[in-house]
Amino acid sequence: MSFLAKKVRTAVIGLGMGRYHVHNFAHCPDSELAAICDIDKGKLAAIKAEYSVPRAVTKWEDVIAMDDIDAVAVVLPNILHRPVTIAAFRSGKHVLCEKPLAMDAGEAKDMVAAGHKAGRFLMVHFNQRFSPETQWLKRFVDEGGLGEVYYAKTGWIRRHGLPGLGGWFTTMAKSGGGALIDIGVHALDLALWYLGFPKMKEAMGSVYAKFGPEAARRQRKTFDVDDLASAIVKFENGVTLTLEASWASNVQREEIYTELLGTQAGAKRSLSDGISVYSEAAGGLIDSKPTSFTVPCESPQAHFARCILTGEEPIATGEQGLEVMRILDAIYASAGGRTSVGKRGARAKGR
Repeated sequence: MSFLAKKVRTAVIGLGMGRYHVHNFAHCPDSELAAICDIDKGKLAAIKAEYSVPRAVTKWEDVIAMDDIDAVAVVLPNILHRPVTIAAFRSGKHVLCEKPLAMDAGEAKDMVAAGHKAGRFLMVHFNQRFSPETQWLKRFVDEGGLGEVYYAKTGWIRRHGLPGLGGWFTTMAKSGGGALIDIGVHALDLALWYLGFPKMKEAMGSVYAKFGPEAARRQRKTFDVDDLASAIVKFENGVTLTLEASWASNVQREEIYTELLGTQAGAKRSLSDGISVYSEAAGGLIDSKPTSFTVPCESPQAHFARCILTGEEPIATGEQGLEVMRILDAIYASAGGRTSVGKRGARAKGR
């Protein structure tokens, strides 16, 4: 694998969530934002002017054909992740791909293989890992602060947060799933990252669509994906994980959380309450709440660019993205398949 001795010339393909990629690349000392791409000409022109981007094109194929681009961020509907990523690798570019890595594990496997064949990095944009809190908790777990972690709970639950009805998010053929694959993927990745990415043994899941279809019917829009999913995942090392994700549900408030239970202590990170650690000492219960996090934390884009320059492997690898997709596939299979929203099936084996 060859690496650069200069700034990484980057391009962002897709300017919905891609706007955040543009901002971070533009403020990254190791990156030079050289091109942007979107089919919306108005959005394209506005971002080009705001960030003084030299080139702005409407076709992703034009970015792939740019010989002076070192790396691309693929921030497109899920159905386009595989073809654009593989085309980028074939043209010699490194790829930062939005989550989920692909529509399913089969596509993800093709993308990982293409990256290896090209000798280029494939990093998944699991941006929830890139905060001082999450980095601190990861180090705490890795250093044995919890002892043996044997059980975990994680989820991203919204009270009201259905994405644009009729768009690609709510259309199975373009997204590959609903709340589970969209925001559940973040919660699942965080838990797996803390746990050291153990190998799945089996999964059992349920998916529901209780609010999206009616809202879509009133607006005459498409909604054929899940708006809530839950699962139990068992791993080969004996660890058990519960997962839940929803775009809409009758809960008190939106919450993103991961809770880890270990033999020496437990820890929970949540959107509403930060990090808490629960332990015992001298026969008493101790609750502690770290509030100062000195762990250096860079943006995903800065990390990606630095890895390209140094040859260091990104912390969110294509292989990890593939493992996440395998688990999501198993959950959907257990629930009766992606096109059988609301049905519940039997256990789905890992491999």
